[in-house]
Amino acid sequence: MNELQVSGRSLTLNRFPTNATDPNLQAWDAADEYLLQQPLPDGPVLVFNDNFGALTCALQPREVWQVSDSFISQQATLHNFSTNDLAVGQVRFLDSLASLPQGVAAVLIKIPKTLALLEHQLQALREVITPDTLIIASAKAKDIHRSTLELFEKWIGETRTSLAWKKSRLVFASLTAEAPVATSGILSWPLDGTPYVLHNHANVFARQSLDIGARLFTQHLPHQLEGTIVDLGCGNGVIGLLALEQNPEARIHFVDESWMAVASSQLNVEKNLPAEMSRCEFTVNNSLSGFTGGSLQAVLCNPPFHQQSAITDHIAWQMFRDAKRCLGYGGELRVIGNRHLDYHRKLKKLFGNCQLVASDARFVVLRAVKL
Repeated sequence: MNELQVSGRSLTLNRFPTNATDPNLQAWDAADEYLLQQPLPDGPVLVFNDNFGALTCALQPREVWQVSDSFISQQATLHNFSTNDLAVGQVRFLDSLASLPQGVAAVLIKIPKTLALLEHQLQALREVITPDTLIIASAKAKDIHRSTLELFEKWIGETRTSLAWKKSRLVFASLTAEAPVATSGILSWPLDGTPYVLHNHANVFARQSLDIGARLFTQHLPHQLEGTIVDLGCGNGVIGLLALEQNPEARIHFVDESWMAVASSQLNVEKNLPAEMSRCEFTVNNSLSGFTGGSLQAVLCNPPFHQQSAITDHIAWQMFRDAKRCLGYGGELRVIGNRHLDYHRKLKKLFGNCQLVASDARFVVLRAVKL
């Protein structure tokens, strides 16, 4: 299940982090394969949203610029390069807020589910392409909507789609449109019940409003702690922002695998509590990799229950295990989750204890202490 056949060779590709409970999940899909069937001109290739590095690996030994908002996607690419004994010297990694290179011959885009992220990427791409640049995007056919094509037409120009193949489709775009007025892509709105205004980059979860799980979580955060508190999977940083206010003797560390999430968190502290910036750190990371064991007083977490299109709890499990490793004795992990995910049983198994802090019809707030 993890062997991709492309251009007469076989690549061993794995998802990252490794999911031992479901090793059959592939690190590529038919949309990747469809892209790789297309002839490309000579010259550097710019690749967007290569989830696990399948495109970047398959394009070797070409010069590739890989652009992603996901630190884990970059780590997956490096992992798969190592697995296949590929030299990484021809690959340059860019985060989603970095400037794009000039002079690429072709652009390959895995269309993200978030239209705001796609628009951000197309706007940035518009600044560096020419009418001669080959631009091909791909996704599952059911995920390419009229609104998707309208963004290509707005920012690039003439756009057409391919026939479906294995339930996937290609989008071809050529630079013909007049340049629209550029936007920052940052969406802002007031946080109810507070004097704060939240600022959200394009790829932040629930960027248009506070999601209902986070709303419950904000009402049940720890108070008056000292030491270091981590907002793990911080998103726009709303949990860490309120923890910063409610724990004036603590340091708050905002951690996410998304560059846009961490940038949003930093912006929200700068705009709302600028005097407290000295108590904050902001890190793009794979969970708590590299954090010192026993160094934390609390971890606050609203974990994802999916990775890309796959529903899975292995990332949540990694967060829980990392939290236990990094907490000092007496430190706590506080989690918000859907009732059906059964985090209570998982946390009790891992920590030996779990307390229900609060609940409503859909969500539970749980607290586990490292003993």
